[in-house]
Parts: sequence; C-alpha cells; structure tokens
Amino acid sequence: MINAVEVIGAQLKARTGRALAEAVSGAIGSGLLEPDTKLPPIRTVAASLEMSPSTVSTAWNLLLRAGVIRTDGRRGTTVSSPANPGPTRYRRALQHQSSTGLDLSSGIPDAALLPDLSAALRNLRPSWQQNYLDDPMLPELKDVLLSDWPYQPDRLTIVDGAMDAIDQVASHLIRIGDAVIVEHPTFPPFLDLLDALGARTVGVDVDDEGILPEQLEAALASGAKTLLLQPRSHNPTGVSMSTRRAKALSAVLSAWSGWIIEDDSAGSISLRPPISLGQWLPDRAVHIRSFSKSHGPDLRLAAVSGPANLMDAIIERRMLGQGWTSRLLQSLLLDLLKRPETIAQVSRAKTIYAERRASVVAELNRLHVTTIGADGLNIWLPVEHETAAMLSLASRGVAVAAGGPFATKVDDADHLRVSVSSVNRDFEELATNLRDASLAAPTWGPR
Repeated sequence: MINAVEVIGAQLKARTGRALAEAVSGAIGSGLLEPDTKLPPIRTVAASLEMSPSTVSTAWNLLLRAGVIRTDGRRGTTVSSPANPGPTRYRRALQHQSSTGLDLSSGIPDAALLPDLSAALRNLRPSWQQNYLDDPMLPELKDVLLSDWPYQPDRLTIVDGAMDAIDQVASHLIRIGDAVIVEHPTFPPFLDLLDALGARTVGVDVDDEGILPEQLEAALASGAKTLLLQPRSHNPTGVSMSTRRAKALSAVLSAWSGWIIEDDSAGSISLRPPISLGQWLPDRAVHIRSFSKSHGPDLRLAAVSGPANLMDAIIERRMLGQGWTSRLLQSLLLDLLKRPETIAQVSRAKTIYAERRASVVAELNRLHVTTIGADGLNIWLPVEHETAAMLSLASRGVAVAAGGPFATKVDDADHLRVSVSSVNRDFEELATNLRDASLAAPTWGPR
C-alpha cells in the first residue's frame, strides 16, 4: 500500500504551506498519488514532515480551493477524482445567491451596448446552401476579416464561437497526459476542456504586458506541446499583450516545436489593436477572434486562422460533424461588419466599456487597492480571503465570480473576478464595497 506521506515528502522542496501544496499537486500530476487516495490526518502529516499543523492546514486549504483534494467529513481527506467532462470550474466560479441585486459575476457584455440587428436582418438575402462540400466560409466575409487580421495566415475559417474553435483545435492537437501551458490565472472553461482531454496544465504568471517570458521559458522545460493564451483583454485580469512582450515571447518560442493557440475573445471592443504571435511564428500559431462580446453572444461565431497543414485537417474533420457554420449567420455577421451604423455602435460600446472599467479602477486606486490590466470587461481584485470577500459583497447585494476556479497553479493569493461591463453609476460606492471586501477576514476556524 502506498505511503502518501513518503511520496509527498520526496516531492517537498521547502517546509512552507505553498511548497507542501505544490508537492502534493506534483505527486498527483505525476501519477504517484492516484484519485481517491486517502491522505493522513493533518497532525500526522505535520509530525512526519516536521511541519506545524497550521502550515499543513494552509496547504490543504490551497489544494481544496484548487479542487485537487476533497474532504469527506469523517472519512477524511482524499485526492479528487477526475471531474466528469463539463464546465465544472466555470459553474463553481459563477455560483452565488440568486437574490443579489447587482450581478458582477458573469463577464458578459451589456445587452444595451450590443448593436441593433434589425436593419441587418431586414437586409438579409441569403441563398440556401446546396453543396455540403463547398468552402465552409463565405468568400466576402473572409476578405473583410483578413483586412483587419493581425497577420496573413495560410487559412481562415469560421466556426460556432471561440470555445468551439478551441475545442476543435485542442482535440486535434492534445493527447492524454500532454502538458499545456496556460496563463495564471485563466478562463475556467479552458481548464475544464483541458481536463476533459486528459491534459495537465502548467501555469505562467501575467503582468501588465502579458505572460512573463522567463516563466514561459521555464515552463517549456515541462515538455509542453501547446501554449494557450489570450492576447487581448485577458479574462480575468484585463491585460493586453504589448508588441514588445509579443516579440520577447516569440524569441523564447522560436526554438520550440509546439503549437500556440490564441483566443482573442474581446475582438472589436478591445482598446488595443489586433496582435498575434502569428506575426512572428505563423507556422505554429492558431489565432481565434470571437464576435460574441462585440456583436452578440447568440451569433455563436468566431473566426480561426492557422497554417494549412493544421487547418485543412480540422476543416476536413469538421465535415464529419457540424460540417459548416450557418451561412445565414455568416451573412448576418458580414452585414454587421460592413454597416456604418453597426461599426459606430461597436466603437461606442468599446469607449463606454473602457470608461466604466477605468472609473471603477480609479476609485479603487484612490482607496489604495491595486489591480493589473487596463482593458476588457473584468477586474481581477486581490483579496485577503476569497470566501469572506464574497460573503461581504453578498451581504451588500453584490455578486462576483470566485477567483479559485481561474487559478492554474498553486497560489496563496486570493482574488475575485469583478465584471464591470454593466456598471454605469455609483462607481465610488462599488469601489468602497470592493475595498471592504478585499480586507474581509473569515469569522470561522483557521484558514
């Protein structure tokens, strides 16, 4: 029978809570601790590893928050089993009391700022698609998109939203046990999808210019074959990658043979111009642009580009499933992208989103709360204790997203994701509530 403490001890690099959590996570990731393995009581682990019970308790809380272990009451603590495929982390991030008055948890665009579809729908004159083997993308739509694409790709096609694109590409490239480099933090559905594919994630921190080149270089040593990142309006932080950082990342990746998947989910409402590592590494970059936040989530449309050898295989494989994305929807999107009134509406929405986010951030700065990023619909709020902060806000009628499901590596820093897309007044009051929540401490047991 496996001795869990010995396995953990062999992985332990320092006698701190974070190091212990990393040791347990590493043992699980390498298969040394299998799902449903029972872990000894905290005091037993502490005595065996010559650590204090409070330090072990801190590590266990980090692991619980990340979903690596679970507690089963009197049965003790066990290694979590692989989750059933589905948006497990995403659902956990958005769990809150339905009675809250101000919902800042969803990350969706303000419906009042989405373009009016009436004129475009009246102008719709499509013909029914008759040949199943025709090019899946309308040629005129392709021309319009390429005129604003960050680089000239071999292939460009249209699919049913950003997550459909990521699913199609990731399912083609990633195999069970593959390491995938992702940002820390990142969008929870990415992690849910990678879990479903049996991949293991390697987190890399971000700053105001994007992922950190030094950490990326170290992460490549894990044997990762894929990098998944968000070049603009990173969800949840609002970071957009600078050209300087993109050049530095491309230099780090130049000798690497893996694939880069980029999700530009903000699209036209981002403050920054389009950017892609495909400008420097076109033979290994897949770039995805969604129109959900700019033109409407129910359009379910995203464009995806990449090298011919990869995209041709994905397009062919798609013919065995949905085949193509509705040309009715493609025609509608084409009209919206060309219609002057719609272009003006999307531009106005971009300005308003930027003003709303900047207003909340300015008030937070006044209250000495520091955040990163300057783009998109979300703010990544540092807090002393995630659960206490969420309860503090809930008591004031404010719902936000839990930060834990966005985490891609063991971290002792708690956060909340605050979506400010629909906040159009009372910026000072909201910032005060967020500041108070960031300082809230638990009123129950040791952390």
